[in-house]
Amino acid sequence: MPDTAEYLARIQSYSDIENFLELQATTADALRNVTANASSATLQKSPAPGKWSIVAIVAHMAEDELVSSWRYRQMIENSGCALAGFDQDLWAKLGRYEAWAIDDALQMFTLLREANLRMLKSLSKGDWERHGMHAERGKITVRDLARHMAGHDRNHLEQIRKILAQSL
Repeated sequence: MPDTAEYLARIQSYSDIENFLELQATTADALRNVTANASSATLQKSPAPGKWSIVAIVAHMAEDELVSSWRYRQMIENSGCALAGFDQDLWAKLGRYEAWAIDDALQMFTLLREANLRMLKSLSKGDWERHGMHAERGKITVRDLARHMAGHDRNHLEQIRKILAQSL
């Protein structure tokens, strides 16, 4: 599903920060903390028809981290490469996000994020400017993607907080 202008503007507003790697480094703990006291039923419940549950959101974040891992490495290895988009709703269906356990989603997200942060923290100035041509967003640098992912994190954390507040 292509990104909407509203979505990209929201992500941009969340990610317009200098410490995007620090934000990324805190996301796994923030996810664990925000979901820690929620019941399994609350974590698995869709907030509305066609909307993802909290577990599905975290599973999406884990698989999006997998996609980003590939994209970072492709851009660094082959600057200017094509970067395909993906249909997140199809991935949710194929991945059966509704059947995931929160601990599995958090573990997958955490391991992939830690691997990406290790790699990102070792990059040279030039590596940060290597780029790919995203099918929906056009030219995107490694820095742009890392900043985007920090905004993506904040977006989904806010979404999870709203779902939890509505379930009280």
